Amino acid sequence: MTTAMASFMSIVHHHHHPLRSSIPKLLLNKSPFSPLRSHSVYFRLKPSPPHTTLRRRRSSTTAFFSDQSPSSISDNPLLQDFDFPPFDVIDASHVRPGMRALLNKLDDELTELEKTVDPTWPKLVEPLERIVDRLSVVWGAINHLKAVRDTPELRSAIEDIQPERITFGLKLDQSKPIYNAFKAIKESPDWETLSDSRKRIVESSIKDAVLSGISLEDNEREEFNNIQQELAKLSKKFGENVLDATKKFEILITDKKEIEGLPATALGLAAQIASSKGHENATAENGPWMITLDGPSFMSVMQHARNRTLREEIYRAYVTRASSGELDNTPIIDQILKLRLAKAKLLGYNNYAELSMASKMATVAKAEELLEKLRTASWDAAVQDMEELKQFSRSQGAPEADELAYWDITFWSERLRESKYEINEEELRPYFSLPKVMDGLFNLVKMLFDIDVVPADGLAPVWNKDVKFYCIKDSSGTPISYFYFDPYSRPSEKRGGAWMGEVFARTSVFSHDKTSVRLPVAHMVCNQMPPVGDKPSLMTFREVETVFHEFGHALQHMLTKQDEGLVAGIRGIEWDAVELPSQFMENWCYHRDTLMSIARHYETGECLPEDIYQKLLAARTFRAGTISLRQIKFASLDLELHSKYVPGGPESIYDVDQRVGRKTQLLPPLPEDRFLCGFSHIFAGGYAAGYYSYKWAEVLSADAFSAFEDAGLHDERALRDTGYRFRDTVLALGGGKDPLEVFIDFRGREPSPEPLLRHNGLLLVAK
Repeated sequence: MTTAMASFMSIVHHHHHPLRSSIPKLLLNKSPFSPLRSHSVYFRLKPSPPHTTLRRRRSSTTAFFSDQSPSSISDNPLLQDFDFPPFDVIDASHVRPGMRALLNKLDDELTELEKTVDPTWPKLVEPLERIVDRLSVVWGAINHLKAVRDTPELRSAIEDIQPERITFGLKLDQSKPIYNAFKAIKESPDWETLSDSRKRIVESSIKDAVLSGISLEDNEREEFNNIQQELAKLSKKFGENVLDATKKFEILITDKKEIEGLPATALGLAAQIASSKGHENATAENGPWMITLDGPSFMSVMQHARNRTLREEIYRAYVTRASSGELDNTPIIDQILKLRLAKAKLLGYNNYAELSMASKMATVAKAEELLEKLRTASWDAAVQDMEELKQFSRSQGAPEADELAYWDITFWSERLRESKYEINEEELRPYFSLPKVMDGLFNLVKMLFDIDVVPADGLAPVWNKDVKFYCIKDSSGTPISYFYFDPYSRPSEKRGGAWMGEVFARTSVFSHDKTSVRLPVAHMVCNQMPPVGDKPSLMTFREVETVFHEFGHALQHMLTKQDEGLVAGIRGIEWDAVELPSQFMENWCYHRDTLMSIARHYETGECLPEDIYQKLLAARTFRAGTISLRQIKFASLDLELHSKYVPGGPESIYDVDQRVGRKTQLLPPLPEDRFLCGFSHIFAGGYAAGYYSYKWAEVLSADAFSAFEDAGLHDERALRDTGYRFRDTVLALGGGKDPLEVFIDFRGREPSPEPLLRHNGLLLVAK
């Protein structure tokens, strides 16, 4: 066992996670250079009506708004009684009146609760959960639509109503009567009789109130609340600037020589984009072609365009997105960092990273320690990667071989991979059609977790015709959850990346007799290439991994057996543990039986040849050191900006970026690199001082998968037994139990980094 392994467990023991607000979480692809693949998990409660069957039924929503005028109820879909959100009819005009009616009613309910609160579950936690729930279903639906069907009108409505929503949220978080009631439960003689999950809810609620400023003096609390309002505004603006800057950039190409090397799928997409922008006669063969900074378009150029000048132009545009003119995020970043530091100091922390870690498993020191261990394990391997790339490009007669630039790395990596493993990602696309991939994924989870995923289109309203709806049933055929799947890129209205979000969470609080539960509902959003012509969506292997990843999050939400709504599914799980099931699911893309069930040619039905499978397996650790370093760079930069950087001090944010880059990048960073202006994870999402979580959770997920390797990946019965255990621990317990204890329940021991280093081919380097 290496030093890194021996000391990992001294790293993991730490904090609880209080229930956090609804902040999107984001994630990066694992390719050597790739656009952000954003992934969201929403931690606020987003309720569905109390139902356990498919039949439509009335919930209490209409009664809840009975003092509103009949027309406001009948006209506004946000205030309706629904089993699933009416995504097909909600528009910007409903946001202001709907949210104001809701906030007024909830304010009255909160006032009543504060008057009657009693330190018991029925008189404190249940009414509190109902309040948070009602707010979150409506706000969650509105924000989901902004992510997938953005319009200027919707932006404006959200901007107007957001301060009122935050004001109410702060009033709720800073309620002294509720805080005192939770403390009274903690101090009562009945404390020891509470279940683990109820203890976690009480402790989290107390900590959450403190982190929300409840203990501050009046003048300090006012300052804290102003900071919260301003941060929400800045974060929203940051994300909008990135989306608008991405949307704004486009290059129209009329000469096919300029895009030589682009595969047929990319040419088809480029023609489709050109056609949508007014060039009606555009064809894949004859053009014109339009290139954008949207993921599928951008990556096809970086990987395949032989035109080095085009690659450079696209790359520079990508790393300077939202860094100039009216969309410049630089002043927004400065202000965000300044306000976060001020907020941390108000709460008694030295810096924002310490405040962030107060609700995570790690500490700042332990996160830095893990990153440094992984950096040293990755560095030599990354140096070897670069040397191999230079030698290869030299052998191909590349004039740039001795001075490879950032816009060369992805292109030559792709050529090297094709040469070394004889794998051409584009030639593999016909083997990965979306319908087959989903069938294989659903067969895998049936085998592992004894569930059936069945189409349920038409049962729930959707926001776009391409969205699919599914029901998950247990072995007896009983529905246990539902999810939406929105697979395709729509750059004009949908933000980039891939994410899973919570729509409704499992809870028993709406059941009068506590015998039935409300079923969980999730949505899963990707941004892959849409069908072109009569072909289905043909996926890259990375896109296959992305679908498996997001479905891992969705499974933890949907297969929970936790009936306490505040800690059901993904709620209440420490941020640095929440990636465990998603990264765990990615491993199955390399499992022979699973991959062979997915990889069938969409026209001929031919199975992926065995030799190509073997090459895919061998290519798994291709440039692993480089890829690992890239993630470590982002995680280290995030921690540095939130722990040591002094806003307004001698260093700029870009100085910090350059300095961290010198320790984590083999090529010197470009002086004009403004990647930070597009780093939505930490400035428009929930990863501030938390980006290290990917590496932290990767240790847990690789070790969890190693239990299946130990059982025998070809032994279906052993896999099923191990899968049931994983389902009954990691997927079932939600935030109701400390994640380290959940891991030990599953694995029988504490986690070790050894499987991660082994999977990445870095074990020998680390020893």
